[in-house]
Amino acid sequence: MSELLPFEEALDAIENMQSVQVNEETIELKSALGRIVSQDIVADAFVPPNDNSAMDGYALRFSDWSPGKVLKISQRVPAGCAPTPLEEGTCARIFTGANIPEGADTVVMQEETKRHEDGVSFLDSLQAGGNIRPKGQDIQRGQVIVKKGTKISPMHIGLLSSLGMTSLSAFSRLNVGILTTGDELIAPGNTLAEGQIFNSNGPMLEALVTQAGYCVSQHLHAKDSPEETETAISTLLACSDVILSSGGVSVGEEDHVKAILEKMGDVHLWKIAIKPGKPLVHATLGTTPFLGLPGNPSSTLVTYHWFARRLLARCAGQENIFDLSYPVDAGFSRTKTIKRDEFLRVSISEDGLAYAHPQQSSGALMAACESQGYLHIKAHTSIEYGCSYAFYPFSGF
Repeated sequence: MSELLPFEEALDAIENMQSVQVNEETIELKSALGRIVSQDIVADAFVPPNDNSAMDGYALRFSDWSPGKVLKISQRVPAGCAPTPLEEGTCARIFTGANIPEGADTVVMQEETKRHEDGVSFLDSLQAGGNIRPKGQDIQRGQVIVKKGTKISPMHIGLLSSLGMTSLSAFSRLNVGILTTGDELIAPGNTLAEGQIFNSNGPMLEALVTQAGYCVSQHLHAKDSPEETETAISTLLACSDVILSSGGVSVGEEDHVKAILEKMGDVHLWKIAIKPGKPLVHATLGTTPFLGLPGNPSSTLVTYHWFARRLLARCAGQENIFDLSYPVDAGFSRTKTIKRDEFLRVSISEDGLAYAHPQQSSGALMAACESQGYLHIKAHTSIEYGCSYAFYPFSGF
């Protein structure tokens, strides 16, 4: 394995190696938010089902219109009612969303008409076919409206409801096991002894996994011993589709995760040219994917966003995973370059420029809480004031 795998290569390798780890099930549409569709959804009807009016006004035959001509109102068509065919030489009072009467081909908004005792006249210029929403304007029968691998959003729920759907086929929720390691870590709520710190990575990973719509099967903590680490991993294997860990993947004497993974399964890559987050390990234990994230909190967060998020999505059945970014000019400069892709925590100021948080330590989380996203500085690249770099908002993850 390469000593330091380039960032883009590692990203592709980890994502492309994954396969779906979950089964299909039928779920209610009202409970489908955040779930991943397991089959293409094909529309069995048109939406709207008929031509309808885009606004309140009058429906008529365009051929019956001439400037100043008064047309008798032969019927009133509110939304939800079935109109009768339009009598020749007349118009119909119609409301937004109402079906267009047979024979009518144009709707004139009420603001462009004039009422008379015996009917209504229209402005001097009309557009044939105006203000009509055609049948199937939104959805055509037989159209694939939601593709397999799509994560359901509130808009999808509205779209599927417009077809009268109440259920769909989705992948079952991914069960993610979480392992944290380190003698120095204790759970929040306990009393710190000398040399100890509270475990922040475990709760953060649980929250990230839950936010993504997956289930935390179990969260275990192992002290820095090979035996305890192996026991914890074996326990998680029994109840998890995927395992994420933090800590124990570097080269220290107390880092045991990588060695245990080599003993229990196949290690695919280790160490990535990224800052923060270099000591990351990707393995497979039997058929279960395992991603070992570094233990420093900012490194854990960065590598979750870039690597674990994609791995989990693939295992959960999601396809077309995008990283939302846009170019932003730097409000600072740095001549020094490094050999790794760097993700600086930055905020966008009122002047539209990105400014780096003063604290970029891999052990500090406050920078992420006080920033808006990452500024991606590619390997061997300096930072020039006013030059454009890719900005990835945290909300995009």
